[in-house]
Amino acid sequence: MTLRNFSVTGFLVAAAAAGTLIACSPPASKGAEIANVSIIPAPADAVSAPGTFVFGATTPVVATGDATSVATYFADLVKRTKGVDLAVAGSGDKAIRFELVDQPMGDEAYALAVTPDGIDVQAHDARGLFYGAVSVWQLLTASDYANGIPAMRITDEPRFRWRGLMLDPVRHFQSVEFTKKFIDWMALHKLNTLHWHLTDDQGWRLEIKKYPKLTSVGAWRVPEGRAPRKDIDPATKKPRVIGGFYTQDEVRDVIAYAAARHVTIVPEIEMPGHASAAVVAYPELGVSRTMPTEVPSDWGVYTTLFNAEEGTFKFFEDVLGEVVELFPGEYVHVGGDEAVKDEWQASPRIQARIEELGVKDEHGLQGYFIERMGKFLAARGKKLIGWDEILEGPLAPGATVMSWRGIDGAITASKAGHDTVLSPAPQLYLDHWQSDGDPSPGRSNVLTLKQVYEFDPVPASIGEAERKHLLGVQANLWAEFMRSDERVEYQAFPRAAALAEIAWSQPRRIHWENFAARMPAQRARYDALGIRYAKVTEWPAPEANTRTGHQLAMCGDGYLLSLEDDAPIDGKRAVFLVNISNPCWLWKGADLTKPVTLKATVGQIPFNFQIGKDAAGIPLPAPKTKDGELEVRVGGCDGKPVATIPLASAADNDALTTLPEARIPAQPAAADLCLSFTRSKVDPIWVIDRLELGTAQ
Repeated sequence: MTLRNFSVTGFLVAAAAAGTLIACSPPASKGAEIANVSIIPAPADAVSAPGTFVFGATTPVVATGDATSVATYFADLVKRTKGVDLAVAGSGDKAIRFELVDQPMGDEAYALAVTPDGIDVQAHDARGLFYGAVSVWQLLTASDYANGIPAMRITDEPRFRWRGLMLDPVRHFQSVEFTKKFIDWMALHKLNTLHWHLTDDQGWRLEIKKYPKLTSVGAWRVPEGRAPRKDIDPATKKPRVIGGFYTQDEVRDVIAYAAARHVTIVPEIEMPGHASAAVVAYPELGVSRTMPTEVPSDWGVYTTLFNAEEGTFKFFEDVLGEVVELFPGEYVHVGGDEAVKDEWQASPRIQARIEELGVKDEHGLQGYFIERMGKFLAARGKKLIGWDEILEGPLAPGATVMSWRGIDGAITASKAGHDTVLSPAPQLYLDHWQSDGDPSPGRSNVLTLKQVYEFDPVPASIGEAERKHLLGVQANLWAEFMRSDERVEYQAFPRAAALAEIAWSQPRRIHWENFAARMPAQRARYDALGIRYAKVTEWPAPEANTRTGHQLAMCGDGYLLSLEDDAPIDGKRAVFLVNISNPCWLWKGADLTKPVTLKATVGQIPFNFQIGKDAAGIPLPAPKTKDGELEVRVGGCDGKPVATIPLASAADNDALTTLPEARIPAQPAAADLCLSFTRSKVDPIWVIDRLELGTAQ
């Protein structure tokens, strides 16, 4: 008997005298299907039943044996979000009851019945019982059920086994306390996999006992920008560093916390690229003679790679040996992405190793690297997972592919008989803006709640035979532009709710309008939990004579980003919209029919981007003075400037500066204003914060 056919009102109940299980009789007739019960993600089946259950402060929570831990968690959750302190007991009337039963339900499945006499939740494993408890909590917190919960029967189980989010504490460190809160919030969405991105160019976040410099050196860096470089620590007489790492005891604590909420943690140790922090700590692991000497603060793709010496393989075996002892889950992520081969191609020693190892070329060497680590992990009972670039070389049997460059990696992997997780950019990359009027730092193209919801986790090009290899979906929170915990929350929620539904709910339950109707109650839950989620915003209508930088158009194509200032060191910072490959702004249709004054407020931000050969194409108009100028043109960006404003007054100010006013002569009609800066080098980037047009005297 499958869970979907299991009648919840036919629950098994304990026989009072004998302690055995007997079946209750099913109802005479099945109730009507509930199209939109206030639960996210939507349950597989929900039908109505007669009556209503009224919940109150004296409602007991009943559980025995192994079910008690779920009941205790549920009672604590209700206390935190509703302020009601429920008692957990072994028996009671008009109760909320949790029970583990010996019934053939699916993994993580549960059955739930609401009657006038109480709420019963049953599952055959602790995970299912936990998710049933989450659904009961959602019913209790739904505003439309404030006067009682309508009787209903729910049977539910997940569509996919991998329902994940990725946290990136490398780019900006996230505390143990925050990580635990985030895990708790994941569990309340029935998300069950936390991909923990622990190493990258900008930091190494995991304590490795055998290699202490990975954290004593590799976990710390000076933040990007001129302002942090001037922020001198009196103790060291050097610029202050940021960073941090997780001790192995802290990791065990986080793993135990996650396990109690049925979240599995998948650690990621990057190789053979994204190697800078480790190479700074242990230069013998690197390739080039011009390796970095300090942990870098640029974003993007570095060319720093690990070498292919036996000592480096031994290093990774030692590291992974400690990792597998720490993390009990079945997967270890080895990265494998964005390993630009420039260093390997230029290194005579690497070329000799390619010949020694009998591989074809640099791609073959990466394949050997990953395959060797896969065999090491397999010998210790673990499965290797990596980004889709690991498909470029030989792949060990049992390796799993995480498809991020669209869905092609998932298609290729599944057809080759490998399990796969869909995690494509941009559809599931949560560092994008959430709405058109979002002034936050991040990638400035928009990824709305609806767009996440409408992502199809089963591409049509994956055939029926290959679908067994599709483990599930994962969204990623790359943290280059998430300097604070608050920013991570803002970027994750409410889009995590959309991810949860497409990962858990059955296809017939995926319906945008229904989901949107359930979101007000979900946002109220976020408020109760203290989650600082994003709200949909639109740009305010611009004032006639004022524009913010985000209200201006950008010139041309390129790397369009919304970037935070590097100053002040403490406190709120300005955020600028800029095309870093062509910093140029357009005020379209400005009223210039009379002479006007232009007042510009500007800032300067670091150019901390590894964009390879594209950097050579960035225009550098020659400055006429030492500090450069803001140039203003009318009707386009190719003519001579009608105004040139020196930047001298802003040169030594790392925050915002309002420049001296400039006069712009009258034009025959409204026209576009083009604004750009002269400079002799790409760093720093001068940026527009605000423009004001005034009446010329």
